[in-house]
Amino acid sequence: MEIKLLSEHYDKPEYRSLEGYKKHDGYRVLAKALKMDPKAIVEEVKASGLRGRGGAGFPTGVKWGFLPDNGEPRYLLCNADEGEPGTFKDRLMMERAPHQLIEGMIISAFAIGSKKSYIYIRGEYDDSIRIVREALKEAYSAGFLGQNILGSGFDHDMDVYVGAGAYICGEETGMISSLEGKKGQPKLKPPFPAVKGYLGKPTIVNNVETLAAVIPVVDKGAQAYRQHGTEKSAGTKLFSVSGNVVKPGTYEVALGYPLMDLINNECGGLKPGRKLKAVIPGGSSAPVLTAEECAQANMDYESLAQLGSMLGSGAVIVIDDSNCMVDLLGVIMHFYHHESCGQCTPCREGTGWLNKIVHSVLSGQGRLQDIDLIVRVSEHMMGRTICALSDAAALPAISFVKKFRDEFEFYVREGRSKVKGAAHVEM
Repeated sequence: MEIKLLSEHYDKPEYRSLEGYKKHDGYRVLAKALKMDPKAIVEEVKASGLRGRGGAGFPTGVKWGFLPDNGEPRYLLCNADEGEPGTFKDRLMMERAPHQLIEGMIISAFAIGSKKSYIYIRGEYDDSIRIVREALKEAYSAGFLGQNILGSGFDHDMDVYVGAGAYICGEETGMISSLEGKKGQPKLKPPFPAVKGYLGKPTIVNNVETLAAVIPVVDKGAQAYRQHGTEKSAGTKLFSVSGNVVKPGTYEVALGYPLMDLINNECGGLKPGRKLKAVIPGGSSAPVLTAEECAQANMDYESLAQLGSMLGSGAVIVIDDSNCMVDLLGVIMHFYHHESCGQCTPCREGTGWLNKIVHSVLSGQGRLQDIDLIVRVSEHMMGRTICALSDAAALPAISFVKKFRDEFEFYVREGRSKVKGAAHVEM
């Protein structure tokens, strides 16, 4: 069952505008927050168990607590560079409720003592960029941004920064490099952004959904927020569901919700005549789950980790018995090879090798030993790079081969898909 803490009014076109947002209590929580002690807000967010909704799932309040008290300017960066294949919930939030994001950011900025923030939006999101910019103008005109917000004495400025189509800039240090005008490449950690981030100053990077979720936490309190979800995965989560279901879309449910209930209840089940084969539960970098594993899966960080996968960005890609797993892995490997920034040798070379090997199989030139070679190359890529893109390519490769090896062996022996019957045609 959907629990709409954030998405209750997303179906109302008026909610996009300032006036429409205010009709539904918009900016009321900001007024409350500005009367609170900023440290109390940080503690409330810690107590709520809110975890980062961009993929890593790190506790938000704990992250805020890493900021050093050194008197330097602090920056808040909103990561809206939603590049993980299968993920589109942040786009929905920006286009349906831009003021919700802005309000959550102002509250968060007040809590951490930041006077300047940026919303880093992926370059392909033309509508999101336009809508958020319009909302920022409205917020400035209404006195929610700028000097002395709501007479509180708190000053804050906010801008949109547009990315240039690089998946790697979704990684927080790569995003910071891009925002600084440098090549969008990740940086070694430590130092972490909270200590030395944008322009070398203390910086907090949070996802769109994370920042919006600060509103119900501050509004109703940590314990009310914890009424939803599990002990370690608190609150609700927006899931982007795509693939072979009757009703793909974005759904907000409590963390811990059974995966098959999400597919069957919210998404209307699989398309007529089809059977479930597999699900990628957290975006293309998450290891795939078999149909049998899906029956045991709950949509929270711990449950999916126990099954050897991850919640990630909450992108649920449903795969039925008409899909060829070799084809799908070819698409994924092409993506990661294309998006590797090339900074680290294991990733630059490894993603290239994986792409070549899988497409060799797809072209009918594969050998049986290539199947094990995919796993071997993948294992040598993991944990050896500055950021996690190398792991993001290796994890699905290993899981696809180990769980659907019969399809790979059939493709090598017959030169065609076990599922589709016809030979693969290279594009």
